Amino acid sequence: MTKRIKRIGVMTSGGDSPGMNAAIRAVARACAYYRVECFGFMRGFQGMIEGDYIELNARSVRNIINLGGTVLKSARSKEFLTEEGREKAAAHLKKANIDAMILIGGDGTFRGGKILSEEHNIPVIGVPGTIDNDIFGTHYTIGYDTALNTVIDAVDKIRDTASSHNRLFFVEVMGRDAGFIALNSGIGAGAEEILIPEEDLGLDRLLNSLERSRRSGKTSSIVIVSEGDKIGKNVFELAAYVKDNLPYYDAKVTVLGHIQRGGSPTCFDRVLASRLCVKAVELALDGQQDIMVGMMNNEIKAIELVNALKSKPTINKELLRISDILSV
Repeated sequence: MTKRIKRIGVMTSGGDSPGMNAAIRAVARACAYYRVECFGFMRGFQGMIEGDYIELNARSVRNIINLGGTVLKSARSKEFLTEEGREKAAAHLKKANIDAMILIGGDGTFRGGKILSEEHNIPVIGVPGTIDNDIFGTHYTIGYDTALNTVIDAVDKIRDTASSHNRLFFVEVMGRDAGFIALNSGIGAGAEEILIPEEDLGLDRLLNSLERSRRSGKTSSIVIVSEGDKIGKNVFELAAYVKDNLPYYDAKVTVLGHIQRGGSPTCFDRVLASRLCVKAVELALDGQQDIMVGMMNNEIKAIELVNALKSKPTINKELLRISDILSV
């Protein structure tokens, strides 16, 4: 017989992403709707280890849906990597009578939750919250759409300066070892070249492309570089290399950095967070555990946590083809 769920815990962990507050709000309000108690753990796994949590209800999460960051804070806990740390976390969860945990974060968060479940039989449900969009089992992660729009807005402004001064700009975007932000923002911003980890295009290809652009009459160019690109040079070395080999280019570098994680979430991310977290609560109440909720083809689906961690989503090759066509 499935244990009746009376108390659900929620936490955010790893890198923050826009829409996490919308996710927290959805968990708290879904719990209130189903008359289940909800508790938010501060600073991710570290708060779990320290027993640092607060009660959440429908009113305590008002006016946060529009906020970036996470009201529950986030942290990366070294102590949780130890058996002793996880024992402390499990002890606090059991002391607080938490029947299931909803974990909002990326693959590191899910790995921690999976180990906690295996060692201490604590039901966990993952909700993908990361700007990188690098989680298998969902077409979109919470925060990805907002990060894309932040990049587009920044590159549009950079292009104004590039055009005014006939400059080449290398713009580095985040994404770890995944090129989703770079590829989609590059197409959306009209970049001449897009460098991503999944496709090592090589330095010669880059030089040939820039030379072709110059001959075709382009007086300024934008190159989007994913931070995990495998071309063999960081973005500053890349700009220097191009200057050395194509001296007629006035090459500049902009690293967008953590600006991509902040800001008010887009409508898409708010709705996505709401849909994912209502489903997460409902699955927890149904006795499901060790799963992740995701959106596939605009439908909310559940996938085994182990499968979400086993694989990585792949880049859409059609977008690479489109990028090549539009860079003429």
